[in-house]
Amino acid sequence: MRVEVWSDVNCPWCYIGKARFEKALELFPHRDEVEVVHRSFELDPHAPREARPVIPLLAAKYGMSPEQAEAAEARIAENARGEGLPYLDDGRDAANSFDMHRLLHFAKEHGRQGQLLDALYRANFAEERSAFDDGRLVELAVEAGLDGEAAAAVLAEPEAYAEAVREDEATASAMGATGVPFFVLDRRLGVSGAQPAETFTRALEQAWESRVALPLVPLKPAK
Repeated sequence: MRVEVWSDVNCPWCYIGKARFEKALELFPHRDEVEVVHRSFELDPHAPREARPVIPLLAAKYGMSPEQAEAAEARIAENARGEGLPYLDDGRDAANSFDMHRLLHFAKEHGRQGQLLDALYRANFAEERSAFDDGRLVELAVEAGLDGEAAAAVLAEPEAYAEAVREDEATASAMGATGVPFFVLDRRLGVSGAQPAETFTRALEQAWESRVALPLVPLKPAK
């Protein structure tokens, strides 16, 4: 069974949703037969490359006061810590995530996509140093087990893996996804948002039980 997860490294609920899904998957009896594939989704494709403090960005995007934005960020932090995830109290920043998505596709080719995604989430939500810098991205790629020079070459070529990112986003749009995280099980069952682990457990069970079993075709004896 394949589970595809559309997410954005800028999205704290994707960070939280990934942890909740993984808790459900860890207890799923057929977990060894589940393939998890991470897909690209940009919450703001037009965001500038330069990192900016997240509180003013949230206030402007949602029409909130800085105090309301800080309170919203504090609620997200509380949810993250409830899942055992580290989260900065303040000082977080955000920027365009397209290069991160390109690098994740590169990591997928080398079997290190999950490791790089974890490193990016940790850097973006739990560390004071900004993750939105090519030098830092190369460091994170190396931490995830990738070759640093190869990762730097990907970042230096704007079109490297760009089409793969766009294809993921086009697929999400065709499926009607307007936000993330968005989980799709065997392209038949969708779960939207950072749902509780129990919801993911039910979705995994339902998707597993509703799989279409292919009939066995007897082999004809050789002539």
